[in-house]
Amino acid sequence: MKIITQSLASDSAVYLQGYLRQPEDTTLTYPAVVIVPGGSYTHIPEQQAEDLAMAWFARGYQAFFLRYSFVGEKQPLLPTPVVELAQSLALIRQNSTAWQIQADNLIIAGFSVGGHITALFNNLWHDAAFNQLAGTTPAQIKPRAVILGYPVITPAAGFPNDDATLASWTDDPQSIAADQQVTASNVPTFIWVTAADPLVPVQNALAYAQATIAAGVDTELHVFHQGPHGLALANSVTAWKPGTDLPHVAHWLDLANEWLTELP
Repeated sequence: MKIITQSLASDSAVYLQGYLRQPEDTTLTYPAVVIVPGGSYTHIPEQQAEDLAMAWFARGYQAFFLRYSFVGEKQPLLPTPVVELAQSLALIRQNSTAWQIQADNLIIAGFSVGGHITALFNNLWHDAAFNQLAGTTPAQIKPRAVILGYPVITPAAGFPNDDATLASWTDDPQSIAADQQVTASNVPTFIWVTAADPLVPVQNALAYAQATIAAGVDTELHVFHQGPHGLALANSVTAWKPGTDLPHVAHWLDLANEWLTELP
């Protein structure tokens, strides 16, 4: 395995970290996944991000995680992390031959606020104004599918719940309501969440699923009955306190992988 770190801009701390298999047969190619971690837009849990990437690596993917811009590095923050995700997809496609990646098989998996970034990106990847902002084209950044784990979707669904935090994210709350911007151009979407999430209410995931289904987007939704926020793999690898190693919830990864194999 080769670990690579690609800076996205010389004047920021943003980077894309990759975990690449390098088989002797250089004609082999693999799908790729980009993990967009959570962290309330103030940090990312890098070890958790790496663990998520390695779980997909073990399933045959070239795997990456994105360290996007945080609150305090850009004011207001959004849509900068969404733009950085677009630039990451373009970078991967640009290097698909060297990194032995199937350029038409790029998956994004976002968690918590990383799910917010991913959901917004799913709404915008085809948008001309967004691509102009990112310096990309839709062909460079279109993903095959997205996976959302316990995602933040809209301030109207209970996170964040204070005006100061929301103001640090955006000066236009309606513009970051991801459920309000879904169209038939959204790519297939897999969503998982726990009904008991005490931090980001399950209504976020339900709102996005309702919007994608209404738009005719291939959608799969799993609501697990118990478990706190931030479960990641929901197994012993990413367990961070008692009650976060949950074998039933941990099935989400195999379910998502199976779903991806069924997509046309």
